[in-house]
Amino acid sequence: MPTAEKITSAIEREEFSQRLKQALRNAEFDEDSPTQLQRQFNAQWNGDRITVHAVRKWLVGEAIPTQEKLRALAKMLGVSAEWLRFGDTEMAATKPNGALPSADVLLFDAFRRLDAKTQQAVRDFIRTMAVASRS
Repeated sequence: MPTAEKITSAIEREEFSQRLKQALRNAEFDEDSPTQLQRQFNAQWNGDRITVHAVRKWLVGEAIPTQEKLRALAKMLGVSAEWLRFGDTEMAATKPNGALPSADVLLFDAFRRLDAKTQQAVRDFIRTMAVASRS
């Protein structure tokens, strides 16, 4: 027979999962794609890389990330860590002015994987487009 502690823990994991999915929707992520979240998280995370399996466990309510990862996840999604973990505070945005939207972070990560010659071509193209848009 499950103990009250196990039941409470399962409820907390499920509630965390629901808040995470809500934050993902608000940040224009695909809440059904653990791969997208894993790539985005690892692109900005300086610690050990997380796996798609770990993210899947977060999304289905089987696990809650460590406090350090939870803070990074909240910052990435533009919500407070307290709200994401416990849900009893406002979901206030935490992104500083000028923070990149998640789609731009993914794009920048893809850019960094390009070879130097291709990166230069992309820079030249963006400069050309920027000048043309001012005309």
